[in-house]
Amino acid sequence: MARNSIGLIELSSIAAGFLVCDAMLKAADVELVLSRTICSGKYMVLVRGDVADVRAAVESGMQAGDFSVIDTFVIPNVHEDIFPALSGSANVTQLEALGIIESFSVASLIEGADAMAKTANVQLVEVRLAMALGGKAFASCTGSVAAVKSAVEAGAQSIARKGLLVNKVVIPQPRQELLREMI
Repeated sequence: MARNSIGLIELSSIAAGFLVCDAMLKAADVELVLSRTICSGKYMVLVRGDVADVRAAVESGMQAGDFSVIDTFVIPNVHEDIFPALSGSANVTQLEALGIIESFSVASLIEGADAMAKTANVQLVEVRLAMALGGKAFASCTGSVAAVKSAVEAGAQSIARKGLLVNKVVIPQPRQELLREMI
């Protein structure tokens, strides 16, 4: 089984989050990646598996979550850099250009980060999800200036389609101390 697809449901209710998580896990053969509270009083459930199983799990979770659902996605064939960036274990030792996208929702941010990683030859540094961020999320990447500009634009466009883009920046020659602050 490839398990290269991910699905997420972001909810306005913590109680509904537990219900949705259970429904998603019962609906299909998926692996639970994250299930937790996030700022500001929201809840998120992220699963991975084959695309059909992930779709079935997200559909089931959306039904269970009903009016508490804020945002969802299913990303088939997610970029492999997403998982180390989510867990804070990306192996980045040197910053080239630095790109950052920022979103009002976790779901739209992960979609944007996947778009960044798939658009250009960049490495995701970090994907930070709504913890101590007032419910916002951000992702960062590094690579050549041209690659980072392309990646940031693609990620920002993905988020902007949902009306949830907060900001995007590209720093051509960042000070290396920034890397220490990021990871």
